[in-house]
Amino acid sequence: MVEQVELNRLFWHSRRGMLELDVLLVPFVQEVYATLNEVDRDLYVRLLTCEDQDMFGWFMERSESEDPELQRMVRMILDRVQPK
Repeated sequence: MVEQVELNRLFWHSRRGMLELDVLLVPFVQEVYATLNEVDRDLYVRLLTCEDQDMFGWFMERSESEDPELQRMVRMILDRVQPK
């Protein structure tokens, strides 16, 4: 179970100050993070350590992370908002 303190901390770390990232990351942490397994939770936390410009490129699908696990998390986040 994810503690509220952890969710609050991640909420603030997910707010990047770049609207394009905020609209993806904040809802993801609020609605999905608690349902992730421990490996994916750790991966999300690792994603938050990346540079905003890198993440922007990944989420806008202009580039991909060299790390396939990070790219999997990016895809997981994008799949929530992109129509199939």
